[in-house]
Amino acid sequence: MADAQVIVSGVKKSFEDNLVLRDVSLSLQSGDVVAILGPSGSGKSTFLRCLDYLERADAGTLQLGNDVYDLHDASNKQILEVRRRTGFVFQNYNLFINKTALKNVMEPLVCAHRVPKEDAERIAKEALDKVGLSDRYDYYPSQLSGGQQQRVSIARAIAVKPEVIFFDEPTSALDPELIGEVLSVMKNLANQGITMIVVTHEMRFARNVATHVVFMEGGVIVEEGSPEQIFEHPQQSRTRQFLQQIADDAAIG
Repeated sequence: MADAQVIVSGVKKSFEDNLVLRDVSLSLQSGDVVAILGPSGSGKSTFLRCLDYLERADAGTLQLGNDVYDLHDASNKQILEVRRRTGFVFQNYNLFINKTALKNVMEPLVCAHRVPKEDAERIAKEALDKVGLSDRYDYYPSQLSGGQQQRVSIARAIAVKPEVIFFDEPTSALDPELIGEVLSVMKNLANQGITMIVVTHEMRFARNVATHVVFMEGGVIVEEGSPEQIFEHPQQSRTRQFLQQIADDAAIG
């Protein structure tokens, strides 16, 4: 894409003899929402984790704006810089259990971004308000539902005003009745023009909210395109098989 805000090029990753990512590349414009679909073990989550240096890639680059970062050889300073410019929402929330919702959102602002505490508290409250938790500032994770905990995690990600947010299967640990509240928050973020890469198994979100859909299997991108292209006119037989399986499972469920 011309003038892309985020460009990922040539990401490769092996765990010993297991080749997990085989030269994966992706480009996003500012405001794009990319949904990454695929069966378990296709490399989706590893790809995201490599982009935030939670896993060290064997090769590849990440470009944010005009700055290019080596995903294998980056210095600690460069890794910190990438993490300051991005947000990451984990599958299992990753909250500090001994801190309130407000303190969880304030923590990266104060520690990583050096925001004064008074300002950090104001920003954190605004972020919690955006995800519908204005009445839960002083609640600890153990006092919150799974959906509320994930919304705290999303508030923590948006509070630092990142250039892109990575979501790693953000609803997969939730009970079915709590999934909607998290997807609703993510849809609102998309409507605000926040750039996102979302690994997900929620087909409705991918179809209705994403601007671009990627289908991965075996560590490669098998097919990508608009939601209409992927869901209505998939070109690859493997993409068609995957979507059919999802549809069959949903019908049984």
